[in-house]
Amino acid sequence: MMEEKKEEDEEEETWLQLRPTEPLPAQCCGGGCKPCIFNIYYQELSWWEKARAKKDKSLLWTKMEECYETGLMSQYVKAWKVGDTAFWRGPFGGFPYRPNQYGELLMLAAGTGLAPMLPILKEITDNEEDETFITLVGCFKTFESIYLKPFLQDQARYWNVRTFFVLSQEASLNQLPWSYQEKTHLGRLSQSLVRELVSSCRRKPFALVCGPSEFVGDMALYLQGAGLSKESYFLF
Repeated sequence: MMEEKKEEDEEEETWLQLRPTEPLPAQCCGGGCKPCIFNIYYQELSWWEKARAKKDKSLLWTKMEECYETGLMSQYVKAWKVGDTAFWRGPFGGFPYRPNQYGELLMLAAGTGLAPMLPILKEITDNEEDETFITLVGCFKTFESIYLKPFLQDQARYWNVRTFFVLSQEASLNQLPWSYQEKTHLGRLSQSLVRELVSSCRRKPFALVCGPSEFVGDMALYLQGAGLSKESYFLF
């Protein structure tokens, strides 16, 4: 009896180790991806529950289609066949950061250009001795397409962090949640808006820019027009 109980406990422990791990809210970009990371989790959890009930681990290896329906890269990857070769480029450039190196970082990001800003942002907010101010400006088409909303909302609670959004295809601020209305601009990130952002910085800013090549080129010109020299910004 003791031996059987031990085997049952070990089997139960094995199943618990195989249980899918629920994603954190900050791991969801909030962009309406299909499938979302939570869709994948709930599907895998369903497979796990069925496999556990039937005591059949082979049911865990069911495959789920994980290509975004409208994603250009997803459709490209979906077309791959065994033996195909893919070549990759980028991202290019790295920004070395030291705590308290700058009075304020002005981060201008378009779309996935948000990606290199996040480790720097997190490094600053995780370090209680780093008193760098941060103004992060995310440019997206719509409210739904803003990446990592929960994470950015959480970061904006820090005393030294401000977040703003520029949405090019939203019709009205009234359609947005109230917490976003005051920090969102409709249209595009223009020369006048960049000048306003630079002048609103609490300390002399050093700007970081990342996004499509056209966006990066425009921002470089706008920053110069706002009075920043080439030594006062970094282009990813």
